[in-house]
Amino acid sequence: MGPMLQQDDGSSVTSTPLQFFSMMSPNLGSNYPWLRELKPEERGLYLIHLLLTCANHVSSGSLENANLALEQISHLATPDGDTMQRIAAYFAESLSERVLKSWPGLYRALQCTKMSVVSEEIVARKLFFEIFPFLKLSFVVANQSIIEAMEGEKMVHIIDLNASEPAQWIALIQALSARPEGPPHLRITGVHQQKAVLEQVAHRLTEEAEKLDLPFQFNPIVSKLENLDIEKLRVKTGEALAISSVLQLHTLLAHEDDSLRRNLPLALMKQANWGRFPVLPNKDGANRHSPSNDSASSSPQSVSGSPKMDGFLNALWGLSPKIMVIAEQDSNHNGSALMERLSEALYYYAALFDCLESTLPRSSIERRKVEKMVLGEEIKNIIASEGGDRRERHEKLDKWFQRLDMAGFGSVPLSYIGMLQARRLLQGCGSDGYRIREENGCLVICWQDRPLYFVSTWKCRR
Repeated sequence: MGPMLQQDDGSSVTSTPLQFFSMMSPNLGSNYPWLRELKPEERGLYLIHLLLTCANHVSSGSLENANLALEQISHLATPDGDTMQRIAAYFAESLSERVLKSWPGLYRALQCTKMSVVSEEIVARKLFFEIFPFLKLSFVVANQSIIEAMEGEKMVHIIDLNASEPAQWIALIQALSARPEGPPHLRITGVHQQKAVLEQVAHRLTEEAEKLDLPFQFNPIVSKLENLDIEKLRVKTGEALAISSVLQLHTLLAHEDDSLRRNLPLALMKQANWGRFPVLPNKDGANRHSPSNDSASSSPQSVSGSPKMDGFLNALWGLSPKIMVIAEQDSNHNGSALMERLSEALYYYAALFDCLESTLPRSSIERRKVEKMVLGEEIKNIIASEGGDRRERHEKLDKWFQRLDMAGFGSVPLSYIGMLQARRLLQGCGSDGYRIREENGCLVICWQDRPLYFVSTWKCRR
């Protein structure tokens, strides 16, 4: 990306360089031949200007002007160009989808014949795991925290709220089988909405456990996280419980109205024990790493504003886990205003697309799949969706601290060994743009200086 999106002094992305472009608006009836003569840096700046302009028009309902901005973007953006061209293509598509949604009949007619190929999505997610170090780092840190917490335990139960990648638990099975005091009896409960994914994970883990002669059971639960019946987790007395949630909890932040409480599963309501913790006023200050300081403060949603999230965290607290590991995106994409979300997301995803630019050639099919089916879908959800349809509601680490504290959890600082393993893994990933740092006892994974993901560990406060 270069310097165009790295303004850490709090200045707006629309400051001085972009004012130049706003005075250069071409004759909108022409084919904009001058656009093709822009140098890459100028083109990137102008694309930012056009995206912000377009989002402003979409927000104010000025659809004719939004259409003109999108037409200009189409002359510059391409999903196989440089970082800014690629990211602009996905943001433009997202803004277009948002406009289409204002005509529900037209939108549904266009969507009705589209096919969602589950197998392709699974492949894209596996590629994300392989190409980026984020999930691998989360798994290494989570496993070390679980091993330390379960020292001497004879019966270990792990609940994986997104059981899609067997690599994490294969590594844990290997580590537990080599314990000086001997392996425990291990039970893993895997939650995923696709049965085929759970079957594949169960097969791989059972195979590994048999090979190492470790007593093992796998309990599959086919469910979306929001519909999960806590009682199906079958937590038994006498077993030490660990919970792992990697990039999952944010999907429960959808804030609609109090009717959500009525829609929660009965078992979850019983476990949640509504009102056990007081509702605190929003104390959230300015966003720590935001390009502009109004980002977090302009969001009216307080940390206690999601009944689904409050109920779910309280239900997990009721299970009394010995350790809980949470990994999430470290960015504020949960604001109510489109302009705020677009500005935040532009910085965040530009960094992720930069990671790919430094790792894979522009012609790479694998790169294109991850950009379109993982990152592109996240961008689309952040920009084009509202209400319960908006699942990608990422928040900063300090917000998660407030949420988990209110639900009765206390932070467990990562151990020296856990941090050491993370640093070693990062050294071997083949790119020197990645950084890790410790913040409030958590691991924060960055590209250059921009935080992208965090891994944190928690225990029940009594």
